[in-house]
Amino acid sequence: MAANIEKLVEELSKLSVLEAAELVKALEEKWGVSAAAPVAAVAVAAGAGAAAAEPVEEKTEFDVVIKDAGPKKIEVIKVIRQLTSLGLGEAKTLAETAGGKVLSAVGKDAATDAKKKLEEAGAVVEVA
Repeated sequence: MAANIEKLVEELSKLSVLEAAELVKALEEKWGVSAAAPVAAVAVAAGAGAAAAEPVEEKTEFDVVIKDAGPKKIEVIKVIRQLTSLGLGEAKTLAETAGGKVLSAVGKDAATDAKKKLEEAGAVVEVA
């Protein structure tokens, strides 16, 4: 009996997260239950703890979006030029465009740093 359980645990450990989620749904339908705490405990014991809940991916890429240049537009344009390789005209256009992306797909630290610099210059910025 213990050998069968160990074999089952080994096989379940080979499942991808997507396959494990499909297994949970199939078992819910077959047994007429919800994958709450009891099923989660079985899944953790089987080494497939992530299957009990939807996988949550941590966001690794962020966009820095300017909402409003604020009263000190020249300062904001200077910061945009420091953060990007844009020329003066392009940076001015970006500063005047609500919802314009100053930086795209950058790391969290770079996005936070850019937001801080732009806000210090007077802009209203969002990191998305």
